[in-house]
Amino acid sequence: MAQQMEPSPAPRRQHRVFASWYPGRAAAMDKAGFAEYRDRFLAGLSGEVLELGAGSGLNFAHYPPEVERVVAVEPEARMRELAGRAAAEAPVRVEVVDGVAEDLSAFAGQFDAAVCSLVLCSVHDQVDALTQLRSVLRLQAGSKVGEVRLLEHVRADGGTLSRVQRALDATVWPLIGAGCHCSRDLTRAIGPAGLAVKSAERFKFPAKGPSLPTSPHLFVTAVPERRADPGRRSASAVDR
Repeated sequence: MAQQMEPSPAPRRQHRVFASWYPGRAAAMDKAGFAEYRDRFLAGLSGEVLELGAGSGLNFAHYPPEVERVVAVEPEARMRELAGRAAAEAPVRVEVVDGVAEDLSAFAGQFDAAVCSLVLCSVHDQVDALTQLRSVLRLQAGSKVGEVRLLEHVRADGGTLSRVQRALDATVWPLIGAGCHCSRDLTRAIGPAGLAVKSAERFKFPAKGPSLPTSPHLFVTAVPERRADPGRRSASAVDR
């Protein structure tokens, strides 16, 4: 069930060229196996969830039935239109809204979980975006703790590929990818945002064939630092 909410007036740059080709690219990735990672990414969620950077809505079909409501934030008008169509076919209630990673104050303390996939490569400041995601989690009693889940392509673990990534980021990559960066180290932004790693998994996608600049990926579940389990790993301890 879909509900299209009123857009916010926050000004931002629209990446119309990127929005015209990326949905097709993302759909092709899903057919090549990325959809399985979306299933794992969203498995076990329940209650109300905020999704940052919903894109064309490819995550919507993968939310488990225990999720009561998803508020999907997407700043790009064309993507938001596609997400609205996907929301209408989603198995859970999805509300598509306009908004940016830098300001989620309208949603502070309202959600049981916050998710973000293939978005943090292009935000202005990863620490700021993660801090905003943490802020939307509601205070919960007892052992129940809100989670921030991230599924992102990240910097390679050294070697030639990491050098190639840095070179691309310094030249053409942000231009062709609407601000996307392929050499960002997500692990360094988690702790400063007030989050602690609960679990993390690195993987390559596509799994077969040569490594591309966006092949290294990281799947992270993080919780607010002050409520993290005593046995948690810090961001610096994420397996590389």
